[in-house]
Amino acid sequence: MPGFSTDQCDGEQVPLRRKPAQRRSARRVERMLDACAELLDEADYDALSTTRIAARADVAIGSVYQFFPDKRAITQALTQRNVEMFISRVGRRFMVDEYPDWWHAVDAIIDEYVDMHRTVPGFRALRFGDAVDHNLLDSASENNTVIAGRLRGLLLQEFGMADSEELDLTLTVAVEAGGAVLALAFRRDINGYGPLIAEAKRLIREYLSSQLRAQRDAREHHRDAVAAVGSRGAADRVG
Repeated sequence: MPGFSTDQCDGEQVPLRRKPAQRRSARRVERMLDACAELLDEADYDALSTTRIAARADVAIGSVYQFFPDKRAITQALTQRNVEMFISRVGRRFMVDEYPDWWHAVDAIIDEYVDMHRTVPGFRALRFGDAVDHNLLDSASENNTVIAGRLRGLLLQEFGMADSEELDLTLTVAVEAGGAVLALAFRRDINGYGPLIAEAKRLIREYLSSQLRAQRDAREHHRDAVAAVGSRGAADRVG
């Protein structure tokens, strides 16, 4: 499991009061995050407390406050750790597997999300923070916008998509809509209701396909219009 650091996302809120300077302190912080994850799986966020986290992590309550001001900060740090785990897992799949088209990569991204929902402590309760606070990752942007930005970077690197504000918006909508359907799948079945997971994949694939096609057509139309203006200008100069 990757260690948590405080400098993972641009503009993110930093939950740690101070960064662990020694390996022993870093391990203690990781135990606190593990304890937070376990407790969230057992009860909801309202039942969570720094006292319970300290007891489960087998650390003094003073050790908790040495690094975190409150339970929200611990939950935020756990969410950031989950985001880094998710991006790392997707990145490894992109390195190992060959995806002939971007939609196969999107299916792989969803598969990683589903597997984390099933196997990673605390992920079912937190997801990417939206279950607690829509701005848990970044005070200026909603959690799903942050995730869309991270996925955009992976897809741009892997498939060379044309970066644009339109692509940002498209991926944000895809993450929001797909996340809602996947949340329904896990409300229906603790392990994820298969038909709804398949529908989430289809929804995202078809939406992205239509939007990317429209953006490509718009770029080609603009390029043709610019070329036509240039041709008329050249003809006028010759005439």
